[in-house]
Amino acid sequence: MSIALLPEGLHFLRPWWLLGLLALPVLALWLRRAARRRSGWQQAVDAHLLPHLLEGGTATRRAWAEWLGLLGAALAVLALAGPSTGKRAQPLWQNRQPLVLALDLSSAMLARDLPPNRLAQVRAKLATLLRERSGGEVALVVFADDAYTVAPLTDDAANVALFLDALAPDVMPADGHQPARAIAWSQRLLQQAGFARGEILLLTDHADAEALAAAARARAAGYTVSALGVGSARGGVFPGPGGLGQARLDAASLRALAAAGGGRYQAMTAGDADLRALGVLQPQSSEGEAAGQMAQVWRDDGFWLLPLVLLCVLPLFRRGVMAAMLLVALGWPSPPAAAQEGAPRGTLWQRADQAAHARRLEGVAAYRRGDYATAIARFSGLPDADSQYDLGNALAQAGRYDEALAAYDRALRLRPGMADAIYNRKLVEAARQRKSPPPASSASGNTSAPRPGSGPPASGQKEDGRGQGSKDAAGKNGAPPPSPAQDRSGAQAAGKMPDGPPQPSQPSPEQALAQAQADAAQRARMQQALQGRPAGGAPMQATPAPRPETAEERERRLANQAWLQRVPDDPGALLRARLQLEARRRAEAGGP
Repeated sequence: MSIALLPEGLHFLRPWWLLGLLALPVLALWLRRAARRRSGWQQAVDAHLLPHLLEGGTATRRAWAEWLGLLGAALAVLALAGPSTGKRAQPLWQNRQPLVLALDLSSAMLARDLPPNRLAQVRAKLATLLRERSGGEVALVVFADDAYTVAPLTDDAANVALFLDALAPDVMPADGHQPARAIAWSQRLLQQAGFARGEILLLTDHADAEALAAAARARAAGYTVSALGVGSARGGVFPGPGGLGQARLDAASLRALAAAGGGRYQAMTAGDADLRALGVLQPQSSEGEAAGQMAQVWRDDGFWLLPLVLLCVLPLFRRGVMAAMLLVALGWPSPPAAAQEGAPRGTLWQRADQAAHARRLEGVAAYRRGDYATAIARFSGLPDADSQYDLGNALAQAGRYDEALAAYDRALRLRPGMADAIYNRKLVEAARQRKSPPPASSASGNTSAPRPGSGPPASGQKEDGRGQGSKDAAGKNGAPPPSPAQDRSGAQAAGKMPDGPPQPSQPSPEQALAQAQADAAQRARMQQALQGRPAGGAPMQATPAPRPETAEERERRLANQAWLQRVPDDPGALLRARLQLEARRRAEAGGP
């Protein structure tokens, strides 16, 4: 509702709110009287002496605040009235016609004049209709001797399509052909859903006089009845309850039905030309509005008055309220310093366990990128054994073996017997010894003694009976890391150190080759150790080889398959039971 007040086009979308302005003078009068009664001196001192005895500054400020409050109330009423000074484009609401599909499920649908039979063709046709129909609500009704609802009116056509495989003549409680009841039942569905207009599409092969009368009644009620002919003029044989029957398409009766219902008739074809001719793929609204058409509607500009309302009511705040709010804000407990320093972005408002989990995820991401410094910073300070284990792996990748060993020790103290930490600690300890400088030669001048740990195992050797059972930090969360950087101490420069023992001589080519092989084997073992843990932290298990099937197991499997094959493939069992219950209820009630 809108009224024009000014030639410039000022409108109020909700003008009845303007009646609230009539209450403002009453409110002002009440405030004035309340101000007079606020001071108890008026009852003890004469009125002409009060201005000389009482301080008037406070009363004056209070009066100004009250008048500003009244002005704010008036502005709030105007905002609620919905002032509008312009229009904006808005899509028109389009009420598309609902469609009720009334499908014949009598025994005649098993006729083979449409290969493989009429029922299969109708299922495919309904699937096409439900898939390509753009908008509108749709319902599915089946009929034989009586009509029943399979799916009520809904805008979810995919939900209706779920029932197509269950449609068969054997789901009906009784065989027959009553299209008049199908039309009447479809009309009832539309009326119960509150639609004044709609369309009924009858899928059958013929119509009788009662069906024509029902179509005329539906047309008088505002609903159109169309028909889609199923079958052919030559007909086909079908198995019925009393024996074989002959079913033919009676196009003349269906045309008469469509004429009586104010709809259209089309014979079913292989493509979708019949559906397009019937107009069921692009439903139109009852007003004939085109899709996408825009309309100009008044724009609600009342929210622009809200800042003025806030300014008017600002003096009504009591003195000291803002200071009290500031004190409350300053006294609010801050997060612990440990959670703020180095905490990942977005974790300051999380619980301690959530912040730790977020830090762990960031550490895993950094480990995947090879950014071991960031990974070490994220894993540091996390108290659980897995995090300390991951920290040890990150430190080992960075070449900080002593700190890695300390991290493994902390993990083992938190979880004694942690196999992954024990194994990786051994590898890191071996790498640390290999990285340490060689011992000084003896006084006898023997310079050919090997360094500690320089005797390498074979490249295929496994330590402690392990293969690839060791793990890494990022692997615990599903990411393999790059190979660890193994710093190998090379030969030291020749020459003498001041005040130091003599240095060993350069190794021979055979020693250099042996040393390179040892380093390669050590890197391979470290790589296996730091890439062996799957997601979730559980140790990796080797996939067992498939065991050949025994005769007893094969016999049991074949017996199970035989039992499964005996289970009947009956997708319409549930629908059949539902329709039988509905038929029994109608029989007991004497009608629908």
